[in-house]
Amino acid sequence: MTTLVLASQSASRQAMLTDAGVPFTACPAHVDERAIEAEMAGAAPGDVALALARAKALAVARSEPEAWVLGSDSLVTVEGRRFDKPRSRDEAAQHLAFFSGKVMELHSAAALARGGHTYWDHADVARLWVRHLSDAFIESYLAAEWPAVSGCVGVFRIEALGVQLFEAIEGSHFTVLGMPLLPVLGALRARGVLTA
Repeated sequence: MTTLVLASQSASRQAMLTDAGVPFTACPAHVDERAIEAEMAGAAPGDVALALARAKALAVARSEPEAWVLGSDSLVTVEGRRFDKPRSRDEAAQHLAFFSGKVMELHSAAALARGGHTYWDHADVARLWVRHLSDAFIESYLAAEWPAVSGCVGVFRIEALGVQLFEAIEGSHFTVLGMPLLPVLGALRARGVLTA
């Protein structure tokens, strides 16, 4: 069976593959995400997420030439404004206050690379309706979830207390978790990484 390398340290992405029975090793990609985002200023969020997923896959594929490398990335936009992972608890509180009562769009993308070439990619979007969040809720939420959500765009883990931020969700559960898993599994089967 062909080796799969996940170009990510994301606990959520690793858990998705593990739970789905996909054998892999993890090797974090070292790419300048902010530089790529700056180069793509004005591009659609899904296109930026795809570019980041490709860059991560290609960065690791250079050192793993025989393996299929899976890169993935997620972006959050609210009212057309793109949000990155919060740099501090105070910034996380500011993000949550801005999200309150609005629709969040979560763009997740994945790419498969091998030997310096990208052979497959896919982007998906989920829409999450954030309920009205009181200052008291934001404070108690961050008291419980920080720093676990410091590495999460959108400042939430849907599999934990983050589910309390929302009143409705439209889209794939896996996309919300940070990777369009069903298309990824199909791409892995098509390339012999998984049994068809």
